[in-house]
Amino acid sequence: MIEYIKGDITELTPATAVIECGGVGYEANISLNTFSAIQNLSRTKLYIYEAIREDAHVLYGFADKQERELFLLLISVSGIGGNTARMILSALTPAELCNVISSGNDKLLKTVKGIGLKTAQRIIVDLKDKIAALGLGNASGAAELPMNLQNEIVDEAVAALTMLGFPAAASQKVVHAILKEEPDSPVEKVIKLALKRL
Repeated sequence: MIEYIKGDITELTPATAVIECGGVGYEANISLNTFSAIQNLSRTKLYIYEAIREDAHVLYGFADKQERELFLLLISVSGIGGNTARMILSALTPAELCNVISSGNDKLLKTVKGIGLKTAQRIIVDLKDKIAALGLGNASGAAELPMNLQNEIVDEAVAALTMLGFPAAASQKVVHAILKEEPDSPVEKVIKLALKRL
């Protein structure tokens, strides 16, 4: 079991990070929260969850242990896989997710793509006590940095959304609409808003 990978960030998109450690580049799927936390760093330490399937070994990387803990709780819920859990952790910060689950706010959870009302309710029922027992929910959201390079933001946001499985044309339309309303939004905020609209 890989606990963490520490090394140079050689490639970074809002959906994946490649960390070079001992001459080997490890690609990890990341959430927007982790992207926000590491985007201005040259070196990082990512806590890892390794999903071993018949057709692939997939690494999921997290900037802190709390986010990984929440990811593990989410994938323990029937019907929630790694990509859906990552989608939830991209739409909500760990603190927001803990508050949504503890307060039983299934309406907010349902705004995440791929989460219907039944799944949202199942997540809340399954995880409410576990989150309370672990004392999770004290994390603060990562600070957002203003970026003025709109075309770069559009490209990065659309690339991240297509990696998450959304059609490029629809992603582009939504990203443009968001930037029209909020021109100063950093890329991670644009993607978060897009996830709620797609």
